[in-house]
Amino acid sequence: MAVRTIEWIDNKIVLLDQTLLPTEEKYLIIDSIDVLAEAIKSLRVRGAPAIGVAAAMGVALAGKLFHGQSREAFNEDVLKAIDLLQKTRPTAVNLFWALDRMQNILKAHSSNSIADIQKILIDEAMKIFEEDRQICRLMGKNGADLLDHSVTILTHCNAGALATADYGTALAVVYAAHEQGKKVKVFSDETRPLLQGARLTAWELQKSNIDVTVICDNMAASVMKSGLIDCVIVGADRIAANGDVANKIGTYGLAILAQAHKIPFYVAAPLSTIDMSISHGDQIPIEMRASQEITHGFGKQTVPDGVTVYNPAFDVTPNTLITAIVTEAGVVRTPFQKVFQEIMPSS
Repeated sequence: MAVRTIEWIDNKIVLLDQTLLPTEEKYLIIDSIDVLAEAIKSLRVRGAPAIGVAAAMGVALAGKLFHGQSREAFNEDVLKAIDLLQKTRPTAVNLFWALDRMQNILKAHSSNSIADIQKILIDEAMKIFEEDRQICRLMGKNGADLLDHSVTILTHCNAGALATADYGTALAVVYAAHEQGKKVKVFSDETRPLLQGARLTAWELQKSNIDVTVICDNMAASVMKSGLIDCVIVGADRIAANGDVANKIGTYGLAILAQAHKIPFYVAAPLSTIDMSISHGDQIPIEMRASQEITHGFGKQTVPDGVTVYNPAFDVTPNTLITAIVTEAGVVRTPFQKVFQEIMPSS
């Protein structure tokens, strides 16, 4: 990708505002925790791995913004920032994983000077950023090995470079296969109500010169029946210990359709997305979004005043519908929980 999603420049966070795509490329310079929290809530930065990176950088920013002399007051300011960022979005576990990691760094260096811990927090945030880039590359390679030389992939939402520090999760598989010389074509669900597939996935694939076709969400069954799809690849915002997957609303329906049409259904996600503290998908908190996203999508009213709207941002796909989960540690197949226990890093 020629465009970077998130960067740390001159002790500030620089974000590509994804709410303006595909018509405008604008970068936001974030120099306050409140502004960062709003950017995460409003989806200016989105995608589970990218949210985790943004949160880590936010902790580093909170530390850098402190100008007092008391280490106790420093810790209080940083912990306040962590608490604020924890409340931005409930489903993507990478957010909490990154914040916990930064908080552990804060505790582990309790005797360091303020100047030292400021630098340590920045270094740790950049480590998380670089790790995400490397993990995306590994996922891409592992997933590309599953694909034939000529393949058409159906995607949902955006799980590409825009959702990570670089390269993507589901789209990492696409990019890696393309780089290997495979003939890859993508059908991208538009992904209502915010059209992340149409606005974001199509945008970044076009920039990368990869053949992409946008379809309405309700066309997926027909496209599958026509024999145009070889596999489905999606990302994930949280994966339970048993392999149930929370991802953008509509993913569950795609998985059912894929099973009905005997099409492989793959999930690509880093190990940090796996939440071993949650035994099954019913325990995953599902974020509810504002009704205006449906009633007044992109500024135009399409629902009568006073009509009730139900707008969950995610759904949960049972592990029985998932062919495999692609991670940086390899491709995981059932029994998911047993394999997760073997490959998950020890805390």
